[in-house]
Amino acid sequence: MQPIEPSPAKNWDRDSTRRALDELFSLARTYNSSKAYLELMEFVGRFRFYSPFNAMLIYTQMPGARFVAPAHRWARQFRRRIKVGASPLVILQPMGPVLFVFDVTDTEPLPGAPALPAWVERPFEVRHGKIGDELERTVENAKRDGVNISERAHGSQRAGSVQATGSGGYLDVTVVTGAQAVIQRVQRRYELLLNTNLSREARYATLVHELGHLYCGHLGTPEPKWWPDRRGLPLEIREFEAESVCYLVCTRLGIENPSAEYLAAYVRDFETTPPISLDAVMKSSSLIEQMGRDRLKARTESRN
Repeated sequence: MQPIEPSPAKNWDRDSTRRALDELFSLARTYNSSKAYLELMEFVGRFRFYSPFNAMLIYTQMPGARFVAPAHRWARQFRRRIKVGASPLVILQPMGPVLFVFDVTDTEPLPGAPALPAWVERPFEVRHGKIGDELERTVENAKRDGVNISERAHGSQRAGSVQATGSGGYLDVTVVTGAQAVIQRVQRRYELLLNTNLSREARYATLVHELGHLYCGHLGTPEPKWWPDRRGLPLEIREFEAESVCYLVCTRLGIENPSAEYLAAYVRDFETTPPISLDAVMKSSSLIEQMGRDRLKARTESRN
């Protein structure tokens, strides 16, 4: 009798060296409580001045943080100095190791300092926004991963879906190569369907949810360097991760989304969260945010 091969998800779960964050929270059981997890999601969703990953790092060090910045920015932009004895918060720095930042509560005004602007004093005010070009930009960026996105009219109960395609073919996608934008042919790997009967904001939320499934690895991966292969996860974990990604991305953009009610209902019904990957949720959220903001470079595949 042939031994049963473990699923890709189980193989990925064993590789804890790639996910120090998941290992830390698993040992500490920090967010095993569904209420604690929702509080984390709400903080990261509102703390939109830094990436989801960095917002989470700030929360783990100082749950009551309101607005953080490096000491030099407090001095230059706000005419404030760091209080004696204040402890810095450590976050990841783009193109570098770490960055030390301080919360507004750990600063004090210098002589003649102006009043703090409202977006520093009240950074967590709820916004009910509308998206701009994020929908179209995300659709275009998704093509570089072989995602063909189409729209059709469906009933109100069907928002969207994503699945691997067996039809093959190619997509023409505009990508950044060096300093230029060029057209590149990319193998079509996935089909993502959106409901045209929904508003632009609802279509964007649906798109984020379905891309959350993809980038959390629920459909596998064409290249492990891009995102993990986590096929074989139970439905509950897959949906919880995708809803978390949708909540974070949409909340940080100021868009109302059904994922907020999903997470709130989960807290009402269950005391503990399913064994999800916070690492996958945060990295997927950061990637999808970037897809709606920038024109991304072409993917590069391993030479092995």
